[in-house]
Amino acid sequence: MNPDLDLVLERIIRAPRATVWNAWTDPAKLEQWWVPAPSRCRVDQLDPKPGGAFVTRMSEDGAVFVPNLDACFLVVDELERLVFTNAVTSAWRPANPAPVAMTATVTLGDHPDGTDYRIIVRHGDPESRARHEKLGFAEGWGLVAAQLAAIVEGAA
Repeated sequence: MNPDLDLVLERIIRAPRATVWNAWTDPAKLEQWWVPAPSRCRVDQLDPKPGGAFVTRMSEDGAVFVPNLDACFLVVDELERLVFTNAVTSAWRPANPAPVAMTATVTLGDHPDGTDYRIIVRHGDPESRARHEKLGFAEGWGLVAAQLAAIVEGAA
């Protein structure tokens, strides 16, 4: 972790690791929490394997859905780690995504109370990291982590 380039979010989710994993890898479950409410999410492609697509759209009104994320998975270690980037599209084309290019690592570990949930979002330069932080990384990613927790804790 490089504090000049990376942003981190950590929390304990009171649900089994397999339940949290399933919420990340099942399109119907991901749609329930991936974007901050009250916005809605649609998953166009979710293929959690190295090189697999991760494509979502979002809607403010539930009627018109606009592109949200066009990314690909780099690493998938079942029940432990997902790594994806928006610097390469789902079609494996180089991208210049707005607002910033990033690579995110989601790590799930066992914890006495459920799952140790950690996300590191890596940026290419300090300016991109600062822009992402200023745009509300902690609030946005924190809110969707809370939405994820609410769903999986309710299912546990």
